[in-house]
Amino acid sequence: MPWNLDPRVRSAMISDSLDLLGVRNNAMDVRVSALRPGMRAVGLAATVKFVADSEYDQSDPYGAGIDFLDSLNVGEVVVIATGGDCLSAFWGELFSAAALGRGATGVVADGPLRDTEQIVSLDFPAFGHGSRPYDYKGRMRIEAIRIPVICAGVEVHPGDGVIADSDGIVVVPAAHLEKVSELAHARAATEKSVLKDLLSGKSVREVWKAHGVL
Repeated sequence: MPWNLDPRVRSAMISDSLDLLGVRNNAMDVRVSALRPGMRAVGLAATVKFVADSEYDQSDPYGAGIDFLDSLNVGEVVVIATGGDCLSAFWGELFSAAALGRGATGVVADGPLRDTEQIVSLDFPAFGHGSRPYDYKGRMRIEAIRIPVICAGVEVHPGDGVIADSDGIVVVPAAHLEKVSELAHARAATEKSVLKDLLSGKSVREVWKAHGVL
């Protein structure tokens, strides 16, 4: 079942909610960012691990990638772990189109993307570490899919919650999804009142005492 969040819920609210549960280090490295301001992806993690390799099957060079794309489910966010290598791009226009067709909601990679303008034109939420034109064929290969990975410094398991927006990417362990969702939705509702009070000229101390949120 997809992870559904109110559009008002942002990555910062999810991070604050994780803090309340003692999970304090689940935001990815700041170098991973959106291709375009305003992009937002929410969903359950579908993980892929790449490793460096110059060898490949010339008759089926993208076999593992094709199988992964064909396995995507509605509401999943692709999480690509590269070990921090920038030997190639790991995602482009056609992979984005395939993911869109399967109902995926975005991609997060701790390595480069390519076809970036085309991905933006597709309106597919994509977050990566820079861009590079190189194909991964003959440079990197998929070692495994749907396993626990480390992506941009955060451990991600298949089925964990992922929210990515202009503030960054936060991962919610599956065991905390229900509680974090509850806390974040409550915070979103409260922040609406806090914003109204602050704009009306009330003192910050007064607003803090009333709502306990800043």
